[in-house]
Amino acid sequence: MKIEEIKTIVKLMAENDLSEFKIEAEEMHLCIRRGPSYGHASMPQPQIIHHTVPAAAPATAPAASPDAQKAPGSSEPAKKLNTIDSPIVGTFYRAPSPEAVPFVKVGDKVNADSVVCIVEAMKVMNEIKAEKGGVIKEILIENGIPVEFGQPLFVLE
Repeated sequence: MKIEEIKTIVKLMAENDLSEFKIEAEEMHLCIRRGPSYGHASMPQPQIIHHTVPAAAPATAPAASPDAQKAPGSSEPAKKLNTIDSPIVGTFYRAPSPEAVPFVKVGDKVNADSVVCIVEAMKVMNEIKAEKGGVIKEILIENGIPVEFGQPLFVLE
């Protein structure tokens, strides 16, 4: 393949907003990918989130007693928070656009059908509904931050 043909392919990719072009022939394999340059100063850098997983207890260890399941520094048992969790992996957005008002704020009452945020996955904006009723007590994620499947986004009262 000639360099002029490759330049034409790259130009067509840019004009049609394609991120990948692949061609395979008997004598040739060509794959061209285009996308954001992570070294560019104006592009946001990907954030790496480290999760620690507690080590599994040995099989011979006795089961933890109910008294052992207490909040640190408290005599009260730890209670499970009522949260709205991310149903997908993606990027968390509090509003439909940068200029728009956020879907919810602390103190807002929500029901099962209330849209609380957007999680962008693979260039698709997915509206996330509360799926339960309550009052927003806390927003756990900053706008524009990557989220994992099952990660708590909001705390409800």
